[in-house]
Amino acid sequence: MATATPTPTMPTMRELIRTGVGVPVGVLAVLAMIVLPLPPMALDILFTFNIALSIVIMMSVFYVSRPVEFGVFPTVLLVATLLRLALNVASTRVVLLNGHSGPGAAGHVIQSFGEFVIGGNFAVGVVVFVILTIINFVVVTKGSGRISEVSARFTLDAMPGKQMAIDADLNAGLITQDEARIRRADVRAEADFYGSMDGASKFVRGDAVAGILILFINIIGGLAIGTIGHGLPIAEAGRTYTLLTIGDGLVTQIPALLLSTAVALIVTRMSRAQDMGGELTKQLFGQPKALGVAAGLLGVIGLVPGMPNVAFLLMAAVCGGAAYAIAKRRAAPLQEAPAPIKAAPSNETRELTWDDVKPVDLIGLEVGYRLVPLVDTRQNGDLLARVRGVRRKLSQDLGFLVPSVHIRDNLDLAPNVYRINLGGVPVGESIVYPDRELAINPGRVFGPLQGIATQDPAFGMEAVWIEPAARDHAQTLGYTVVDPSTVIATHLSFIVQAHAHEILGHEEVQHLLDTLTKTAPKLVEDLVPRVLPLSNLVRVLQGLLAERVPIRNVRTIIETLAEHAPKSQDATVLQGHVRVALGRQIVQDIAGVAAELPVITLEPELERLLQTSLAGNAANPGLEPGLAERLQQRLAEASRRQETAGEPAVLLVPPQLRHTLARFTRSSVPNLHVLAWNEIPDNRKVRLVTAVGR
Repeated sequence: MATATPTPTMPTMRELIRTGVGVPVGVLAVLAMIVLPLPPMALDILFTFNIALSIVIMMSVFYVSRPVEFGVFPTVLLVATLLRLALNVASTRVVLLNGHSGPGAAGHVIQSFGEFVIGGNFAVGVVVFVILTIINFVVVTKGSGRISEVSARFTLDAMPGKQMAIDADLNAGLITQDEARIRRADVRAEADFYGSMDGASKFVRGDAVAGILILFINIIGGLAIGTIGHGLPIAEAGRTYTLLTIGDGLVTQIPALLLSTAVALIVTRMSRAQDMGGELTKQLFGQPKALGVAAGLLGVIGLVPGMPNVAFLLMAAVCGGAAYAIAKRRAAPLQEAPAPIKAAPSNETRELTWDDVKPVDLIGLEVGYRLVPLVDTRQNGDLLARVRGVRRKLSQDLGFLVPSVHIRDNLDLAPNVYRINLGGVPVGESIVYPDRELAINPGRVFGPLQGIATQDPAFGMEAVWIEPAARDHAQTLGYTVVDPSTVIATHLSFIVQAHAHEILGHEEVQHLLDTLTKTAPKLVEDLVPRVLPLSNLVRVLQGLLAERVPIRNVRTIIETLAEHAPKSQDATVLQGHVRVALGRQIVQDIAGVAAELPVITLEPELERLLQTSLAGNAANPGLEPGLAERLQQRLAEASRRQETAGEPAVLLVPPQLRHTLARFTRSSVPNLHVLAWNEIPDNRKVRLVTAVGR
């Protein structure tokens, strides 16, 4: 039995939109309206749709949180402008062809705007249309176009500063890689949006000019066609065609004004997320003093004889009542938190115990009293969250769990000062201003800033404490702008990284071994404590951290120590073997994925001299003071040249000299990495940059 073949059905509008075909088809239909004649009923529907579309677009601008969330706005603006111009062409064709038959020739919408809105008086219609066009062209469109241009330029200029701020937050552990990726995408989307808006605003301005030209062309063409082509008297032809043209102009000019207003609204909004309606109400009507002064002035004007007293006095009463209500609401006492239960007074006569000896905090952060709100979450302080992010990032990078940071206030400090302690000893201190933001000069900026000149506490770069309102301007000039909590968190991260070898102790190393025991129990059992005491293992790991080598790869470290510990228990020797095993990781952390590694070397004469001086006493080499000073200066100069060129500073030396030179340059040339020849992996090419001599 034959089966019936299903007949294909036409796709619905929803299916077209879902497959992405609906929008291109709609644009082609708009362009077809310029060529194909439309009946008056179709014009009524399309004019109504045009007005509704303009209202929906303007309301959408009000209710988006950020301008970037309406990223398709420039495209929508272009399509709406094309629709309006196509309707102008279609209605012009109908008016000029059928205008002699009466005011209803172009549909009821144009007739209604020509008769009801302007009262059937073409002179009034011309004046209203010209006023609307002037408002749209001279005020709204010109202003929004200028703001779009400036916003696009400032946004593009501020991109490097915003990217560096994201990188700074990522390096400080304040955000994750995924969050950094999202924020970079937001920065690019914001730049693309304002760049598109700069061009899209020209559509609106050109549309306003086209509306004026179309008006005069239609009036002149209608008079000519009505009198010459249809034999109408000049007065009747002028009245009929002018009313139709003015009605056509108004029915398209009102949506144009709505779209221009939407453009002005979206480009004058701030880039951060905000509820526009709520912010307007809060900032414009949130000050009772402003409403009170306005009520007083309106009341005085309302008492002047001859003025519309009722209107002014009524508005004065409304403003005064609103001011009183806002002031009363602000003066209402806040709900107080229950008072903490006071501890019973201690007995001063009791005997002291070991509980009275408080252990020293391994990592401590002390803040002055003006910085306490940064720590208090009830006052929207985010420093605690930033510190947790720093601990998480450092623990992942260094390879062990960084201890908790104990934060407390210290009345002995100046109000804006914070201090970082390690083992109870201050190792870092600086001043921050909680009501300002720090604009850091990354090396290339395009102008000065007004504020309090200072230096970035972590890296020593020039910086300025600026008002929060100047943030966008500072980013436009190329500065990296961060808030006070980020300044403290970044400084803390820098301090902990520099002193990681002091923070790692027996307890942390034992935790590392316990974790490794779960996957490689035999390896740990054969090494500690059978071959290598725990204290020696701690010294090896501390030595690696002191030279900025993370201990994430614990398995490789333990395997290398298990191989070489039976031959030598010296921590320096074992550390050298571990560095060779971790050579790929060390070079990767220094130079990334680049195929070539630029290096600085020692001249052969200097190298032989250093090896001879080390032959007698490796722990305390006998370098002549003048030679040591010259070597230090030349290594520092070579390191600075590498940094200026954007390349890492690496000193490549024989294995016998590596440990001594690493200690020699650790404090004087902190950015210099000292590597031995046997630490370079086979897949890396070495490029000689310079050789340092005597």
